[in-house]
Amino acid sequence: MKGTASDVLIDTICAWGVDVVFGLPGDGINGIMEALRKRQDAIRFIQVRHEESAAFMACAYAKHTGRLGCCLATSGPGGIHLLNGLYDAKLDGQPVLAITGMQFHDLTHTHSQQDVELDKLFMDVCVYNARCMGAEHVENIAELACRTSLAYRGVSHVCIPVDFQEAEAKNGGRSPRNVSGHVSDISAHSVRVPCDEDLHRAADILNTGKRIVILAGRGALHAGEELERVAEKLAAPVVKALLGKAVLPDSSPYTTGPIGLLGTKPSQEAMEECDTILIAGSSFPYIEFMPKPGQARGVQIDSDPVRIGLRYPVEVGLAGDCRRSLEALLPLLHGTRIGVFFRRCKRACASGTK
Repeated sequence: MKGTASDVLIDTICAWGVDVVFGLPGDGINGIMEALRKRQDAIRFIQVRHEESAAFMACAYAKHTGRLGCCLATSGPGGIHLLNGLYDAKLDGQPVLAITGMQFHDLTHTHSQQDVELDKLFMDVCVYNARCMGAEHVENIAELACRTSLAYRGVSHVCIPVDFQEAEAKNGGRSPRNVSGHVSDISAHSVRVPCDEDLHRAADILNTGKRIVILAGRGALHAGEELERVAEKLAAPVVKALLGKAVLPDSSPYTTGPIGLLGTKPSQEAMEECDTILIAGSSFPYIEFMPKPGQARGVQIDSDPVRIGLRYPVEVGLAGDCRRSLEALLPLLHGTRIGVFFRRCKRACASGTK
């Protein structure tokens, strides 16, 4: 890669599919703004009125497209303003890259204007967080920031001192071990499937349930078809957490709508009356709307094993991709001839309370 450190940065994020950057210009990111100006044909810069909006817009972009969102802010207070939107991305599991400027590298820790070490400030919100140490450092950290954000569905942050932004990225300035071209813009995806033992244990619980409810969250967004097949086989209404609202349309015959503060009465009644719950890709936080502990037997599917049993004391956890897990579970389900619970839930929807 040739040009300035900022040119390398923009070329790298373009290679990772970033075609829009939300941000607000400032003198702490002049070099990056110039690189964006030169690449207007490949990447759009959308100027906002406040950096907080840039971070929220990048998060919304990630949510609606499934791609890497990107926001840009200047040094000091500009970067600080990003935090609110970046925490939205962190807590909702969305891939967002934050790029910030920083004080001149040799004025750090000298009480200079806007001498805020943003990489330290962003430590809690990020899955990857790097301060640029020179023009030859940019290619590696920008590539890794994009890769990590997409792989772990979280926030990555690259902070570049203002004087490095316009420095020439010369191969001759690299350390012997930092060879140009030894990074890749190819993303790897892991789609895990639970082990057979856990699948059979889960099926045993679901096959014995009489009043089964499915709680679907963000992790099931790509598994709507499989979710409907499971719901039909188990005669189980699908209750949707807010982040899982798009799993099934509200007009679907299998759903009673959302649950929680913005939920429906049929969904809440289904939760209160169920004897079995299948949690599919959800860490729904409002546990007061969940079945009482001991009321229902539970099975949970989540790609993150740490989140299994986080909101409800389930008996079986299926650590894996939601769609693949449901596909593997379907042949093990016997189906049910008792549809009274499901029909009652649907009648409540039809009565206009959905």
